[in-house]
Amino acid sequence: MSGTLVIIPTYNERDSLPVQIDGVRAAAPDVDILVADDNSPDGTGEWADARAAEDSHVHVLHRPGKQGLGAAYLAGFAWGLERGYDILVEMDADGSHRAQDLPDVLAAPGDWDLAIGSRWVKGGSVVNWPKHRLALSTGANTYVRLMLGLHVKDATAGFRAYTADVLRSLDLATVESQGYCFQIDMAWRVVKAGGTVVEVPITFVEREQGVSKMSGAIIREALVKTTVWGMKERTAQVRRAFSRRTS
Repeated sequence: MSGTLVIIPTYNERDSLPVQIDGVRAAAPDVDILVADDNSPDGTGEWADARAAEDSHVHVLHRPGKQGLGAAYLAGFAWGLERGYDILVEMDADGSHRAQDLPDVLAAPGDWDLAIGSRWVKGGSVVNWPKHRLALSTGANTYVRLMLGLHVKDATAGFRAYTADVLRSLDLATVESQGYCFQIDMAWRVVKAGGTVVEVPITFVEREQGVSKMSGAIIREALVKTTVWGMKERTAQVRRAFSRRTS
């Protein structure tokens, strides 16, 4: 098999998922969709099963319980790679990642390994976010660039497309990050592996249905792990420079 797989993780997204799937099917009729459901108690998984039974482009991966965004995407990547998809896309179920922007992300210019739907490049925007969320996102991305030297304006973005080749080149078994941190981790791994990252402007719309999964724990994980990675990277750079001077 070849083609594109859109992975949509879900936990209690019964109201929003039908809208997102309809949007993706309309915007990109040839792509397949994998709903990775973490045993949602609100019936999201059962609804997805019913939709998959009538639409050959929709598939469902049932997971035993709520294990986090990163784990859901890793399971989706494994599912898609096993079936030979060429491009694997991350999208939220809540509509914040607009289906109408999907074709633009997939048509990102040049040869790329990771195409990010970016809020913070020219032409990108955010709708309905309070000032503290704007400050959190822009501040987090600035911190990532400073600590990791990662030249990506929206490293925390969750709307993105990977080539199967770059995912196969990464040691995904060692990825333990979640939330914001998962997105940072994956972008940095692609760059360190020599991959090309491009950013495509999108409009991010704050969810209108359901409850945000953002939490203090997710923010703390991103802050702590980014700091640790950055310190290790700086230490390694110093050691390499010292080694060159003494050799």
